Formats: sequence, C-alpha cells, structure tokens
Amino acid sequence: MLKIRLKRYGRKKLPIYRIVVMNNLSKRDGRSLEELGLYNPNTNEIRLNIPRIQERLKQGAQPTDTIKSILQKYL
Repeated sequence: MLKIRLKRYGRKKLPIYRIVVMNNLSKRDGRSLEELGLYNPNTNEIRLNIPRIQERLKQGAQPTDTIKSILQKYL
C-alpha cells in the first residue's frame, strides 16, 4: 500500500520534512517513490505539488494524519 507521509532531513534539532510517496513498509527515511512537497515547521513554510498529490490520491495512496491536516488547508 502506498502512503503519502513525511520524510525527515535537516540537521539535529532543526528538522525539515519532505512530503513523499512511499510503500507503507519502508523506513521513515528510506527510499521514496516520488517527492511531492516540502514542510518546514521552523518557518511554517509549506510547498506542495498539488496536481501530483491529487493524482496520487486518486490512484489510492493513503495520507497519514499529519499530511491530512496539512492538505486540509490547501485542498
């Protein structure tokens, strides 16, 4: 099953997250299938590729709870 979820990167205590599509059995920072956006909680910056996200949702990808709350603001 495909999931739309966050993938952490950045330095220690200053995380930045990529919004990615991954297999649900993959590690949090494992290999992703596609990058769909960026979320920076330090500056509240959010960049989304909305057409690709909508396409992935139509294909059956399930967003995590955190991604659902981010997407509710923009979709």
